[in-house]
Amino acid sequence: MKPCLLIIDLQNDFLASLETSVVTSLVASTNRLTRAFRGEALPIVWIRQEFRADLSDAFLEMRDKNVASVIEGTEGAQLHPELEVSENDETIIKKRYSAFFGTTLDQYLQARTIDHLVICGINTHACIRTAAIDAYQRDYRVLLPRECIGSYDDEHALITLRYLDGKIARVVGIEDVVEMVWQDRCPAHV
Repeated sequence: MKPCLLIIDLQNDFLASLETSVVTSLVASTNRLTRAFRGEALPIVWIRQEFRADLSDAFLEMRDKNVASVIEGTEGAQLHPELEVSENDETIIKKRYSAFFGTTLDQYLQARTIDHLVICGINTHACIRTAAIDAYQRDYRVLLPRECIGSYDDEHALITLRYLDGKIARVVGIEDVVEMVWQDRCPAHV
């Protein structure tokens, strides 16, 4: 068993729509997992969405509505400043909801014989959901630590977690993930 921690879109522009207490909790919980993974020399991948200022590489809705968010080189595209990012971590830029679409993520994971993904970040109903589904379709076992995922849309986030749990992923507590990392084991079935 070899897990990888995948942290999606914890960027300033996206986090700005959440309450401060939610952001504080999300960042603290994510940092707890990064420390656990680093303590066992397990890989950590930061996924960031980023677009050109002219939106030429943005998805259709952004281009159609002229939504300028997470623009490369801006403060809004940067990871939250309190996240514990290491220069040894991998960073992958994505242009769509899924961390796998048009990126080198799958190749990175395969080269390290990763078989389990612990997915953190936002937004549960969009980027987390598509990454979990795409991971499952590639035969990765997926864990979603509930304290480390969030969304501006609570209703759709709950529906998403209900749909994913037990089918495509396991929704677990952060303690379950920390214990798995420390004991070098993972649940046998998703």
